[in-house]
Amino acid sequence: MAAERTAPVELGFVEAAPAWRLRSEQFPSKVGGRPAWLGEAGLPGPSMLACALCGRPLAFVLQLYAPLPGRADAFHRGLFLFCCRAPPCCAGLRVFRNQLPRKNNFYSHEPPPEDPPETGESVRLQLKSGAHLCRVCGCLGPKVCSGCHQAYYCSKEHQTVDWRAGHKQACRQSDNLDNTVPDHNFLFPEYEIVVETEDEITPEITEKEDESEITESLDEVPEEELDSMAKHESREDKIFQKFKTKVALEPEQILRYGRGIAPIWISGENIPQEKDIPHCSCGAKRIFEFQVMPQLLSYLKADRLGRSVDWGVLAIFTCAESCSLGTGYTEEFVWKQDITDTP
Repeated sequence: MAAERTAPVELGFVEAAPAWRLRSEQFPSKVGGRPAWLGEAGLPGPSMLACALCGRPLAFVLQLYAPLPGRADAFHRGLFLFCCRAPPCCAGLRVFRNQLPRKNNFYSHEPPPEDPPETGESVRLQLKSGAHLCRVCGCLGPKVCSGCHQAYYCSKEHQTVDWRAGHKQACRQSDNLDNTVPDHNFLFPEYEIVVETEDEITPEITEKEDESEITESLDEVPEEELDSMAKHESREDKIFQKFKTKVALEPEQILRYGRGIAPIWISGENIPQEKDIPHCSCGAKRIFEFQVMPQLLSYLKADRLGRSVDWGVLAIFTCAESCSLGTGYTEEFVWKQDITDTP
């Protein structure tokens, strides 16, 4: 899902896909389910995948396969987005980047097979590197059940969730644990992300109001305040109209990708300035890479747990140099813009 600075925007759409297409060895872009980790070493641990606001484990939202052409150290490259879905918080967001050269310790030098495997696989809860994954969320699981010593978890909270979902009965009959992972009602529904290039021709945005109409309805407002209001409303209208126009061309788009381009905002409020985007830990600036659209929310079915996650735009900014970090994962930056201006 790579894009150069001058390339057209790539749009992401969700599609149902067989489970084997969403495995790590297929280098998928996908929504929901468990993460299909790229590099199997240096995974973010429980402390990095805890909500900074409420402390609960974050849920995996989506990942993009976004290699960089011409960069041998980023022949494989993935971005992984997580959010808090624990009511009443539902606010924490974190995103991580991982990249690998073509020759690495985890994947073949050759492209992945295009045919399904002859035998189905159970839920993968241990990586080839030996690392164990949490039975509930699929993230790094350093904690182990003291009863069976075969079930691993990221946190005491997820161990409790699994215990109530059936591990209490299965713990002493643990020969087939990987094939009996229940639905914990924690993961988002899983889809493949397919990509299309946005048409370069965009209809002109038309103005809905002119300044004279505003003036006639606000005769008693002081001229200075009227000018300020008119400018604000005109700018706000242009921003929202641009957003609506872009969405109208492809109403089902759930993300827009274009490394180094400008995002489209849903509102004139809470648009970040350059100073608001922190530099990467390597010292380089971060640039915009992709945005998640509000259309994704309808596919996540997030309201199953009460108060749901919500956003207008999630804009993801990544290291402009895409700095090489060996096989580990580095945190990047998410800017959330709400549909309405709420604190």
